[in-house]
Amino acid sequence: MAGSRRLPETWFRRGLWLIAVLFAAFLIGLGGLVVDRLPGVAPAPTLDSFVDRGQAVRTDAAIKQAQTQLEDIESRLETARLQLKARSTAYRNARESFNDWVATRTATAQASQDAELVARTQALDGLKAAQRDVQTQVDTLEAEQLDAQRGVQSARTARYALNTAASEKLAAIQRAQELKVFGIRLALTLPLLVVAGWLFVRQRKSTWWPFVWGFIFFALFAFFVELVPYLPDYGGYVRYLVGIVLTVLIGRYAIVSLQRYLARQKAEEQLPDEERRKTLSYDLAQARLAKSVCPGCERPVKLDDPNRDYCVHCGICLFDRCGACDTRKNAFAHFCHHCGAGSTAKAAGGGTTSA
Repeated sequence: MAGSRRLPETWFRRGLWLIAVLFAAFLIGLGGLVVDRLPGVAPAPTLDSFVDRGQAVRTDAAIKQAQTQLEDIESRLETARLQLKARSTAYRNARESFNDWVATRTATAQASQDAELVARTQALDGLKAAQRDVQTQVDTLEAEQLDAQRGVQSARTARYALNTAASEKLAAIQRAQELKVFGIRLALTLPLLVVAGWLFVRQRKSTWWPFVWGFIFFALFAFFVELVPYLPDYGGYVRYLVGIVLTVLIGRYAIVSLQRYLARQKAEEQLPDEERRKTLSYDLAQARLAKSVCPGCERPVKLDDPNRDYCVHCGICLFDRCGACDTRKNAFAHFCHHCGAGSTAKAAGGGTTSA
């Protein structure tokens, strides 16, 4: 179609499309300001606003106290374990030394060493007793550590219960607020979609089509950007249901449009050739011929055949003869491409005149 237009017209149409895009951009900017300042929408609540402050303070203090107690016990337990390790090492070394000494005494069998044997045995017993004392201390601290850990866990469980209850309240408030925001956005977007649909059906080819298409672009942006992301989820049911409804509506429109188009084409193909030409615009006919498509029925035709002057599908005349020079020419052309004569006289070969 662009090949049959005047060059200024082509640039004018490009400029009009630019106007349509700019118009849509300004509408989108204005719509964004309106949406950002929607009335009646409170700031989003936080989790802390639904937690009982008194219980939360007491629970946090209990957690801190239990954690401090646990850290103190763990510190003392670590010290006790180091002491137990040191005393165990001392007892083990003393025991090895004692065993070596006993072996030597047995070999020499000197009675003068009986007093030393008693002293060494008493020292070894003292080391063993000290080791047992530290082991008892470690066992006691480990038991206290376990109790402290349970205390920390109990306090944290109580805090988690408070947060869980608050989370349920927060979720309910957020769902209600989401529905409210979606309702407001729907109230703003739905009229835009209705108007855009009417403009698309009735006015998209009118004189003011740049503004029509600009508004359509704006309505589509409002739907897909300002409304769809705020659809309530409910496990995905709402989104799928909305998708089904939109698919059915668009599909029904497409099917009805196709049936109307086929019926209109069938009715037009029954009209005489001259009347059918009157329904075709010059630019549209030239654009279809440039694509090797019949201007009347829009079916493919072989235009490179010099003997094919009529469409084999609908019978409309595609090529006729110039009334001045008898040159075979495009039947939809206003002037002969060979001599420049206007297409007003009937061709000698029986072709019809162009509209």
